[in-house]
Amino acid sequence: MASPVSVYNSNALDTHISSSSRESLKMELLADVSLLPGEERIIDKETIYICPFSGAVKGKVLITNYRLYFKSLDPDLTLDVPLGAIGRVEKMGGASSRGENSYGLDITCKDMRNLRFALKQEGHSRRDIFELIFKYAFPLSHGLPLFAYVTQEKYGESGWDIYKPIEEFRRQGLPNNKWRITFINKNYELCDTYPTVLAVPFKSKEEDLRRVAAFRSRGRIPVLSWIHRENQAVIARCSQPLVGMSGKRNKDDERYLDVIREANDTSKLTIFDARPSVNAVANKATGGGYEGDEYQNAELVFLDIQNIHVMRESLKKLKDIVYPNVEDSHWLSSLESTHWLEHVKLVLSGAIQVADKVSSGQSVVVHCSDGWDRTAQLTSLAMLMLDSHYRTLRGFQVLIEKEWISFGHKFASRIGHGDKNHADQDRSPIFVQFIDCVWQMTKQFPTAFEFNERLLLTILDHLYSCCFGTFLYNCESARDQHEVRLKTVSLWSLVNSKMEMYLNPFYTPESGRVLYPVASMRHLELWVTYYIRWNPRIRQQQQSPVEQRYKELLALRDEYLKKLEELQLSDSSPSSRLANTPNSSSSTSSTPPQQYTQLQTPL
Repeated sequence: MASPVSVYNSNALDTHISSSSRESLKMELLADVSLLPGEERIIDKETIYICPFSGAVKGKVLITNYRLYFKSLDPDLTLDVPLGAIGRVEKMGGASSRGENSYGLDITCKDMRNLRFALKQEGHSRRDIFELIFKYAFPLSHGLPLFAYVTQEKYGESGWDIYKPIEEFRRQGLPNNKWRITFINKNYELCDTYPTVLAVPFKSKEEDLRRVAAFRSRGRIPVLSWIHRENQAVIARCSQPLVGMSGKRNKDDERYLDVIREANDTSKLTIFDARPSVNAVANKATGGGYEGDEYQNAELVFLDIQNIHVMRESLKKLKDIVYPNVEDSHWLSSLESTHWLEHVKLVLSGAIQVADKVSSGQSVVVHCSDGWDRTAQLTSLAMLMLDSHYRTLRGFQVLIEKEWISFGHKFASRIGHGDKNHADQDRSPIFVQFIDCVWQMTKQFPTAFEFNERLLLTILDHLYSCCFGTFLYNCESARDQHEVRLKTVSLWSLVNSKMEMYLNPFYTPESGRVLYPVASMRHLELWVTYYIRWNPRIRQQQQSPVEQRYKELLALRDEYLKKLEELQLSDSSPSSRLANTPNSSSSTSSTPPQQYTQLQTPL
């Protein structure tokens, strides 16, 4: 039996359909919605979607405990929005509102789109749907669990096993005679936002680490993130020193940084402070600050990357110019006024400086204020440039788990999972900006990454969806407390269950190559397929013809190789040997027919 969707798309049936049949089809509009295991229907309602591209469209909206789903009959239009992607729900118009479709709901999403629905004014028809969307879009504000705890989806592989700290350190060649693994933070006593497994200088004692933690913001001491196998230079990450207005000093902290420098025997340790220098000076007023001249054998470099508030406002401006309509006549000046690409450039430029220092044999320490936003951007991007392992599909998952999730990027605060407080000043698109930087690199080096753009889009979609436990909460200790690994599924379980979807057909492994992208405004592009993807004109554009043709050729190659294998197997079987041999006594001298061995693929 044909599905309702296929019926709706049939022009022949549409022209002959009676009004009563049309009514019955309306009833079936939502009958074919495929729900996830654990997903439950809450309410469905007839409504009008005010589409910014095709005007008012009648249809039905379904609210579940996971999504908002809308389907219209004519034209055939579907919306499928995870409730986690909703940032704000507001009532539009009042009881006395006049004008067509002036009464309903205004929904602001975190993924660059807004939704407007018009409802009938009589009998408080929007109250129930407003309250239910509000309740299930912001479950934590209503004492409900996030959907990740409710879903019963099962996968063949556990994504929680993708990152094992000890294994990753061993891959890098640790521990060695200069660096050791410590479990001083196994109960999160040294630092409640750091992981339990840390790599620190071999010479440092546990009491040294505790004294250094007392002088670093949030106890986030300098620890090793990555080591260069050949020259032994490291990327260490931390938070700002607690210098304050009085210019406090801490001999243990100064000595500790010098021990990091000595570990690969360079004359200078470069400290990259992600902030603009004026911000670092201003942070002294709140007890923070930066490393001054008292840190001998150290060089301090400010990278001028703005704070979370500036990034939030920049993305808001970008959203204003890309959704719902793109204004062609002033596009370049409008894009420039958002400063988004300028910020992307500064982040990439900072990471290039980090990677270049380490590649030339000098160890670096990277920090911002607390070491969980700009610091994560810089360390992970530098590691992506230096280490080809992180450019593989699984390696990139390890990189995110390590530098972002285990080191305490505040996903809950920055994204606001399940929280109704849309005006929270802690919200900021820091991780989105990082993924944008990765995308810029994949554009400049199309053969260097094993994964494709679809992976990056999937990661950002599930950053908001609350369907997986991967991006929930602010740090590892909070995830342990909420039993995320026991009670939710990892996003990597989904990704690794259908890896072929996320593979780049142009990938060419090059193990020793360091990537230095060009961080210039002339070489950076707006990521149209993410920021403007809700515009139907963009959505209709398929993947590039070159990539499509390449995939077809790869499929053809695989088909030929399979046939070759089958022919060789059949040729080596006893029955085929007998068939190809004039008499059994000469069977030992039989060889595969020449036409089989000469079979070639188009590539």
